[in-house]
Amino acid sequence: MKIKCPTCKNKTVWKGNPHRPFCSERCKLIDLGKWASEKYRIEGRSEDTVASSSNEKDA
Repeated sequence: MKIKCPTCKNKTVWKGNPHRPFCSERCKLIDLGKWASEKYRIEGRSEDTVASSSNEKDA
């Protein structure tokens, strides 16, 4: 089965690919860098909201 690399959009083979879902180590590291620099985010409550909720429970 061939899939599209989420980073470069090139088609790559899924079976036996050690970098899947990416086509290469390079694309894998580019994606990791985007997570590290906060270009990707998972929606949720902000840290300030979580911290204030914890403080209210402790009071």
